[in-house]
Amino acid sequence: MTNPLSQPATLPTPPASGDFVYVVDFGGQTAQLIARRVREAGVYSVLVSPRITAQQLLQKKPSGIVLSGGPSSVYDAGAPTIDPAIFDLGIPVLGICYGMQLAAKLLGGRVDRGDHREFGRATLGVTDRSDLFASTPEKMTVWMSHGDQVLETGSAGFETLASTATCPFAAVRAIARNRKFYGLQFHPEVTHTPHGSELIQNFLFGICGCKSAWRMADFAETAAARVRKQVGSGHVVCGLSGGVDSAVTAALLQKAIGDQLTCVFVDTGLLRKGERELVDSTFRGHFHMDLRVIDAEKDFLSDLAGVQDPQEKRRRIGHRFIEVFKQASRDIKDAHFLAQGTLYPDVIESGQGHAGQSAGIKLHHNVGGLPEQLGFELVEPLRDLFKDEVRKLGEVLGLPEQLIWRHPFPGPGLAVRVLGEVSRQKLDLLRECDEIVLEEIIAANLYRKTSQVFAVLLPVQSVGVMGDGRTYDFCVAVRAVESQDFMSADWVRLPYEVLATISSRIINEVRGVNRVVYDISSKPPATIEWE
Repeated sequence: MTNPLSQPATLPTPPASGDFVYVVDFGGQTAQLIARRVREAGVYSVLVSPRITAQQLLQKKPSGIVLSGGPSSVYDAGAPTIDPAIFDLGIPVLGICYGMQLAAKLLGGRVDRGDHREFGRATLGVTDRSDLFASTPEKMTVWMSHGDQVLETGSAGFETLASTATCPFAAVRAIARNRKFYGLQFHPEVTHTPHGSELIQNFLFGICGCKSAWRMADFAETAAARVRKQVGSGHVVCGLSGGVDSAVTAALLQKAIGDQLTCVFVDTGLLRKGERELVDSTFRGHFHMDLRVIDAEKDFLSDLAGVQDPQEKRRRIGHRFIEVFKQASRDIKDAHFLAQGTLYPDVIESGQGHAGQSAGIKLHHNVGGLPEQLGFELVEPLRDLFKDEVRKLGEVLGLPEQLIWRHPFPGPGLAVRVLGEVSRQKLDLLRECDEIVLEEIIAANLYRKTSQVFAVLLPVQSVGVMGDGRTYDFCVAVRAVESQDFMSADWVRLPYEVLATISSRIINEVRGVNRVVYDISSKPPATIEWE
């Protein structure tokens, strides 16, 4: 693997005014979550590559730098590293997990596998509450996820701020050469560290001297300006699905480039019941966008015939989408750009990232599933956002509430909710089941209290009895989760009476189903979608 410092890196343009923080992405699953916590505190932040140099940072003049966690050991061959001169710029630096270990190694400390690994909650004892831990309890719960740890500080010149029973250097501060470095072995960015946001805010406001002045409206302006710069006088084709991600993408593009945008809605045959009619009336009627509706159900189902592997489904759907957009673009002058509502969880789960180190969870058709010879230049203005941030952006852009708060729907559609081989018959059956699930969730006033609720058609049949006769029909699973950022999720404890009504209605109203089960697994270890 190539040393990250051997290749050039570019830095995103900071906002025109106000404080900002760069988060160096070492491939950790929660790297973007750090940037999000900083933005929640009212300070602009963005992820950057480890290949940045001290000179580049000096030119941009960030208020602070955060080094993220990552899956590597600092002593692994090809492990991501950073320009050590960054620590002597006078810019405050916060290292988290791998970021702390890397700083210790570069500054003269020793990092190795500890006698005890820590994965999960740990009790932290704070011994210095003067700056980073100001106004926090002397003992607090933190979230650990590490096998390596700092064993000796050596010439790094660290002093201990907090420790756990098995990690003596759980939090440190540099005292040598007036460096403004702080290190945390645990993860303050996750909700499992209850006082984590306080620590991040102490770093931002107490140590970096930032002011809380950045808002989502600022992101809208910055993202629109970035789109205009990328597109120039060209024309953009936006893949519109009717979901919140593509809707916000379309609204942002319309704000940025106006009539240089054409939205294409593809009826894949893999959509929810009534989706085509809803999209047509909403975007052509309400937003007055240039909307083209393409009926491609036959092509998509033909591509999926006989395919059972989930990754292959996503790959084929991705390829077909591009072919459809290529065909549609022939009638659109100067259509050189394809816009997508790609979000950061899609990027991370597909193994993409600034460090090239993220673990690939599954192939998203709009990330890793795209063919190499795309024929378009991608425009992905939401790529650095989580779902809840996209909804906030939608509010800023004036989208209707019922659209902003619509539950997510996967890009590959019902193809990843019909487990195994996909057919028109199975899709129609699942559509009926899914509509019943959503009707009952809405009737019970649970729609806004849940993050995603849907039905899944399982590739199994079971014996049942209806009337005096034997049945051998399909089994349907109901999935309901609550989540803030969709990087993690917990299953919803739906009331028994709601589950009973859903089960009764599906079995009685949908021919071909005789059994309903409820999915009680969280993410991780499961993912939200079954495929």
